[in-house]
Formats: sequence, C-alpha cells, structure tokens
Amino acid sequence: MKRSKAPKPRKFEFAIVADGVDFNDPAFEDRFFEAGCSDALITIIKGSAVLEFTREAKNFAHAIASAIRDVHRAGARVRRVEPDSYVSISDIAERAGLTRQSISLLVSGARGPGDFPPPKLRVTSDSPLWDWLTVARWLHRNQKLPNRDALVFASLARELNAHFEAEPLRRKAVERLLDAA
Repeated sequence: MKRSKAPKPRKFEFAIVADGVDFNDPAFEDRFFEAGCSDALITIIKGSAVLEFTREAKNFAHAIASAIRDVHRAGARVRRVEPDSYVSISDIAERAGLTRQSISLLVSGARGPGDFPPPKLRVTSDSPLWDWLTVARWLHRNQKLPNRDALVFASLARELNAHFEAEPLRRKAVERLLDAA
C-alpha cells in the first residue's frame, strides 16, 4: 500500500504591524529572531515594528497564525496584518496581476459586466478606496482573479484586523465597567 505524501509547504508573504516593545533595546531584533521570526525582515516605520514575513506553511492560515504566535512570544502586540483591506485602483491591479488601465475600464463599466463594486472610502475624492475582499470576490467570480489564495488571504486578514482593532476598545469597556462597579 502506497502512502500519500504530506502536502509540500508553500511560501506566503505578508506583514504584521506590531508595537509594545522597546525599539531602542539593543536586543530588540534578537527577541524576534529567538521567538521564531527569523523569516521576517524587521523595520521600524512611524513608531511601529513592521515584520515582513516570507513564511513556509501548509496554508495561509497556518502561516499567519504561527507568525502572530511568534510575534506575541517576542513580547510584542500585533496591531494589524497587511497588506491592507482598503485598496486603490493601482493596488487592485497589482494584487490581481492586471494593468491599472484594465482595472479602470472594469471600474467605469467600459469592460466586463458593468457591476464593479463601488468604493467604500474617499468616494468623493480623486483617489477612492475599495474593500479588497469585495473586489477580490468580484474579480474571482468574473475570472479575473484565478488564484483563490487571494480570497482566503483577504477574508482572513479582514477578520484578524477587525479583532486587533476591537481589542483595545474591549479592554477600555472592561476598565470602564470595573471602574463603575
């Protein structure tokens, strides 16, 4: 009887924005390395550590979960997972592997079925932003995004970021409740 081989690990690229650590500590980068983040490039941008991972795992969920666990193990607090959920036309083109012009034509309805999702933010500006998960679903449904991994990443990133954004609000609510008691 022949045994089936376990799926070969794949590489996944993403970034985690973190804070809660002393960036001036000489052992700052070593803490992340020793916690398992040896596959991340660490930079400090606008007061946050940005860890750009290229992580091997059997799927994206395992890659991101293990990276979050390792960032926590280093003593940092995860603020968000990137790339961001809100995208410009240029971002959409890059993520979908299409040209900016082809996305502009889809957005305007000059090409495709004409029902491209409307922007979610900065609707009245010259640079509106779309929700990537909504756009990725539309692109996939219209055979413009053949890689289903983009949908999985978009969905998981949205859920994780909603959790990370809500966490401080939950803590404050609990503190207010305790203060009132």
